Amino acid sequence: MPEKLNLNRVAMPKQEPKARAANFNEVALGYQAENALAEASRCIQCKKRSCVGGCPVGVDIPEFIAALRDNKMSEAVKVLKGKNALPGICGRVCPQETQCEEVCALAKKGAPIAIGRLERYVADWELAQPATSKPKPEIAPPTGKKVMVVGSGPAGLTAAADLAKRGHQVTIREALHVAGGVLMYGIPEFRMPKRIVQAEVDYVKSLGVEVKLDSVIGKIATVDEILADGYDAVFLGTGAGLPMFLRIPGENYNGIYSANEFLTRTNLMKAYLFPEYDTPLRVGKRVAVIGGGNVAMDAARCALRLGAQEVYIVYRRSRTEMPARREEVENAEEEGVIFKFLTNPVKFLGNDKGWVTSMECVEMELGEPDASGRRSPVVKKGSEFKMDVDIAVVALGTTPNPLVPTTTKGLDTTKKGTVVAEEATGKTTKTGVWAGGDVVTGSATVISAMGAAKRAVASMDEYLKGK
Repeated sequence: MPEKLNLNRVAMPKQEPKARAANFNEVALGYQAENALAEASRCIQCKKRSCVGGCPVGVDIPEFIAALRDNKMSEAVKVLKGKNALPGICGRVCPQETQCEEVCALAKKGAPIAIGRLERYVADWELAQPATSKPKPEIAPPTGKKVMVVGSGPAGLTAAADLAKRGHQVTIREALHVAGGVLMYGIPEFRMPKRIVQAEVDYVKSLGVEVKLDSVIGKIATVDEILADGYDAVFLGTGAGLPMFLRIPGENYNGIYSANEFLTRTNLMKAYLFPEYDTPLRVGKRVAVIGGGNVAMDAARCALRLGAQEVYIVYRRSRTEMPARREEVENAEEEGVIFKFLTNPVKFLGNDKGWVTSMECVEMELGEPDASGRRSPVVKKGSEFKMDVDIAVVALGTTPNPLVPTTTKGLDTTKKGTVVAEEATGKTTKTGVWAGGDVVTGSATVISAMGAAKRAVASMDEYLKGK
């Protein structure tokens, strides 16, 4: 170990708040070569490799950083993609601060290695190279087995890539008109440029995976029909796209969006480029986003960029309990989003034309911790007040769409609508069917979905080779 550790990480350049709040260009600009080399040189290559254990997909982090440091970029790509088929995505939206970086040896005394930023740098470097010079992944000889992957989000893409590398014939069925799932419809361009998602999808296709779009499984075909049609196994990576609501009076007024609809119109249907894209989206002057997660931050920051003059995050707990990444909260604040903590809407009010005009709210105070460990909010008596709004966006979380489970015999679900599957293997209650990601856990992170998919693939591979 070096005598003197460098405990300060290299800063990531990004757009100035005032400028970026008016455009949909990527906020974080990424490392240049000198930044990446300087940050990589901080890694002490410790023997414990705690960072690898902290990564849900087990990326060989010290090895790819060492290759980057030694300017062996092709080797860095090879190491990184050996475990992670979507590094350009993970380098941007994975919560490294609570995973690999949290257990970095340097974190005990200072700032951990910026693993996510280095991952992004390597992925972006590869994307800029000519196709002929990119490292080719190793693919096993064909096994003759066919697998259907339902959904092309993080779990589906990961499962498809890993299955293809193991020699299986893989087809993805995606309900939407583009592949990528939540990466395309849910995460804004300024956090996740769609060219990056498309590049990762193209990489998965380059492994021999066939992607069929506009395919709603449960409608055009059931899982049972897929298995009867010659497929040896099915992986369900359909995510959790069904929005949750407040269930309070007035929630059906015009101008009240689910975060799913608001973000899908903005990101997938490109409302921010109206009228070039024919997707109008009413925003108004005052927008309230109800919720405290990353999706709430995305919706609020989109509203600013779409022309709202005042954007509020309305959250019933305090800043400490907010589940959103600290980086996203800070970015939102810098851009001008106003936070109203310990506040909860109890009723929407509207005009005679059917449009929302205000919210009745109450102030909250925190009581004892609930099952999640966060302190439960309790209404403060006599604290009622009204908040004028032109638009409200409800960002309380999502649950899985019931279409596939209700059309699949023998596939058990929980009371919350999630598919029952073994955590270690992804096996469902139906023979030949595995599942992973948000369809099993409910709304979670991109990297946790990818980790679940990799565990499922190990089990599926064993099943297919023994079948």
